[in-house]
Amino acid sequence: MSAPVHTLLKSRGKLASSLRAEQVAEITELFDFRRVGYSLDAPFYTDPTIFDIDMKAIFGQHWIFAASIAELPEPGDYVTVDYGPFSLIVLRDDDGGVNVLHNVCRHRGARVLTEPAGTTGNLVCGYHSWTYSPRGDLVHASAPGETKFDKGCFGLKRAHNRVVAGLIFVCIADEPPTDFDETGEIFEPYLAPHDLSKTKIAYQQNIIEDGNWKLVMENNRECYHCDGHPELACSLFPTWGLTEGLIPLHLEEVWDRNKQAQSSLEDRCRRYGLPYEVVEELDTRVAGIRISRDALDGDGESFSPDGHRLSKKLLGDLRDFRLGRCSMHLQPNSWFHFLGDHVITFAVFPVNEHQTLVRTTWLVADDAVEGVDYDLKKLTHTWKQTNLQDKAFVELCQKGAGSPAYEPGPYMKSEYQVEAFINWYVQRVQEHLA
Repeated sequence: MSAPVHTLLKSRGKLASSLRAEQVAEITELFDFRRVGYSLDAPFYTDPTIFDIDMKAIFGQHWIFAASIAELPEPGDYVTVDYGPFSLIVLRDDDGGVNVLHNVCRHRGARVLTEPAGTTGNLVCGYHSWTYSPRGDLVHASAPGETKFDKGCFGLKRAHNRVVAGLIFVCIADEPPTDFDETGEIFEPYLAPHDLSKTKIAYQQNIIEDGNWKLVMENNRECYHCDGHPELACSLFPTWGLTEGLIPLHLEEVWDRNKQAQSSLEDRCRRYGLPYEVVEELDTRVAGIRISRDALDGDGESFSPDGHRLSKKLLGDLRDFRLGRCSMHLQPNSWFHFLGDHVITFAVFPVNEHQTLVRTTWLVADDAVEGVDYDLKKLTHTWKQTNLQDKAFVELCQKGAGSPAYEPGPYMKSEYQVEAFINWYVQRVQEHLA
């Protein structure tokens, strides 16, 4: 390389499409010579130029989990979703469908909707009152003296969306990746029985983690650190991600209990016609996925100290609380836990190269009554604590990546899903740079 990577990447650059040719060559080489089985070089986690490329190559090109349909129960309900330089409005229309619009007024670029969620009819920009329909069409713009102003040319820009099993995904690329529908066909049968259309938000938590978005995702993709989650370890077997031959002595008894619980769970799934098999294509398809139904410890029903249910209301058409958790990972920004009594969705939205918003949403049956059918503090306790612990782990790694002493370290065998995420990421950026 003609210059040290750290020197090259000190100053903030433009998106990949407008970088100087020598910068593109240097960054391409950085990706090409990434050492398989090791964490990434420091600039991947610290440099604003690479962050800009991530926003263009990953969040500007691929399907991103934005929200669930439970967050938009009525026509006119909306959420705003911000990541990197982008801001989107995700809106339920009068026909029950979903529209996704860029939250940028076509007059002078002001944010149109400024609240994180709410209900609206037409969308009115607070700057000069340009008014748009829920589909984004410009319906009113006061233009004194203008005789050639064509409102039809100035509607809000639209983004693509897909709603699968009650989960809303968005893509701002002109031509979205085409294999997402195939991935949706994989996970829809697992999630449909929980019926998100008949759920409501019990609680939503937004945490800013002082770490690069990739560190947030890496942390989620392994349980090597799960000794640091005492609340979660009450119900989630700490042997998750391990296989025969990798079980440490102090977890052998837990491993045996896990295998017995998993066998019982699979018997119940076959009885109820629920899919449970592991599907793992994290880096072998563009819309990477891992999904399975896994047993929980204790009563095997929910994320509680004894594994007992946390809501008295079953979801959808499920017939049994003791169904463990249906766990799904999707590249690049989400993971999910679907249980018999509630659902938890996790969305990762990059803020800048060293900050990431992690949004966690707890969903319960729409007829569940707080204080009667569930205790909100108990419902959210395990993952609130786990999120705070993960925030601390991510921030430790971000500080380390900023040290001159940092160099990539090896992933352990139990961290194979981290390697798969990084491999997926590198492939996607290389495709973009090419």
